[in-house]
Amino acid sequence: MTAPNDPHTPKTDQAAAPARPSDAPRSRWRRFGLIGLGMAVITAVSAAAVSQRPAFAHGAGFGHRGWHGAMDPEAMSRRIDSMAGWMLADIDATPQQRERVASILKAAANDLRPLRESHQQARRDSLQLFAAPELDRAKLEKIRLEQMQLGETVSRRLLQAMMDAADVLAPDQRAKLVATWQRRIERRG
Repeated sequence: MTAPNDPHTPKTDQAAAPARPSDAPRSRWRRFGLIGLGMAVITAVSAAAVSQRPAFAHGAGFGHRGWHGAMDPEAMSRRIDSMAGWMLADIDATPQQRERVASILKAAANDLRPLRESHQQARRDSLQLFAAPELDRAKLEKIRLEQMQLGETVSRRLLQAMMDAADVLAPDQRAKLVATWQRRIERRG
């Protein structure tokens, strides 16, 4: 149920209407489809990135913070295949569609891996700067700016993967995927 002040709820007293009556629903479903696919891609890429996290004190494996320890590229590939299959199971995706979406996710994960390593190095550098006897504000600001640029690059790459994955699916499949993600979000509160 939508809230009365929800900006996405069409207002009956608005003077401007869509150019064609069919534009608004198609645009809404496309937006929902992209959001759903985006969440799916982010979930898959995040899981792949988390799996590359250094091991904590209790060693590699599944713990209270998720997967720990580095995952080799072959294991990451299998994990992304599994996640793509799981995400697309409810929308009747063909095996070819699952393979193409998995391929898109793997390419994004591979592209993002070096960026993650850069981010980790920047974090280590920042900690060293904060631990130094004299605080070097200029270097910290430089690291901050570099991290903002890195975030922009990651965001751009994730959006590209989301749009590429959306192109693989039919509009009705995207709508089903969005509905599935909405139900999952609502269950989590």
